[in-house]
Amino acid sequence: MQIAKTLDLSGLNCPLPILRAKKGLADMESGTLLEVIATDPGAPRDFEAFCRQTGNALEVSETTPEGKFRMVLRRK
Repeated sequence: MQIAKTLDLSGLNCPLPILRAKKGLADMESGTLLEVIATDPGAPRDFEAFCRQTGNALEVSETTPEGKFRMVLRRK
């Protein structure tokens, strides 16, 4: 899995992680991967909904050993 860009959005609360990810995806090519690191407990659920609404794919949604949330999105 080749990550094209990583956004560490630790410390940001909803809706900022989604907004920053949307901005990050905007200049990426179709099929490329964006990794997002977040600390907001609602982030995994928010990113699932974001991907359903936008057509991007949520490839990975997991909790890191440090207790952060890691999501990998594939640009549509």
